[in-house]
Amino acid sequence: MTDYTQNPFASTHSLDTNPFDDPPQRSAAAAPNDAARLEEIRRREADLERRESELNNRAEHIRKHGRNNFPPFFPLIFHSIQDEIPEASRPLIMRLYQLWLVLFGTLIVNLVACISILISGVEGGGGDLGGSLGYLIFICPLSFLLWYRPIYNGYMKEQALYYYFYFFFCGFHLLFSLYMIVGVPGTGSAGLVQMIRLFTGHHWVAAVFALIATIGWTVQGVGNAYYYREIYQHHSAAGHTMEKAKTELASHGAKAYFTRG
Repeated sequence: MTDYTQNPFASTHSLDTNPFDDPPQRSAAAAPNDAARLEEIRRREADLERRESELNNRAEHIRKHGRNNFPPFFPLIFHSIQDEIPEASRPLIMRLYQLWLVLFGTLIVNLVACISILISGVEGGGGDLGGSLGYLIFICPLSFLLWYRPIYNGYMKEQALYYYFYFFFCGFHLLFSLYMIVGVPGTGSAGLVQMIRLFTGHHWVAAVFALIATIGWTVQGVGNAYYYREIYQHHSAAGHTMEKAKTELASHGAKAYFTRG
């Protein structure tokens, strides 16, 4: 039977807690975890703010100066080891860039030495001058585009074809460096044989420039040979294969391997 005396508004269940009581206190053990989470959130927020600031600064720099920054006198490409190369690989790429600068300086000194040889009246001076001028005009940009830029892109993107470009063209550069170190008269190289001939003939100015050129050829040649071996070890450890290189060539084309894109 229905109980008509029962209050219809009365709850059939007792309240578990008083809604006006203070909220339950969390255990002391949870407090350190909360602090650690808050610290992690603050750290991530700070990191995001730093990255956002860097991107804004870079965008502002690009807006003012343009994306391309190399070579400085006529920018054609963007070159920034600090911005594009992973931190662990920056020292190696910086050394390779410095070796390329040594090569560039050596080509200039080599030209000056050959001019001095011509002025000194040494036999074969005309051939040396023509050869040294040709080396400066062609070897300087080709070395940058054919072996330095590919390995720069290789460490930036870690793709196989960059490494094969580098190994092929830097191998030729090492042979060229050996040829220039020897310094056969009349070939445009103020190398070792040329230097000895100039000192023996008491052509002191030309001999000193030839000595500097010989040192330059040796430094950049030995340095490139050392890093060639180191890069090959990295290439093998990374698992790059010719099949991967062919796939990348089919996907991107060869032009991509000399540009930033």
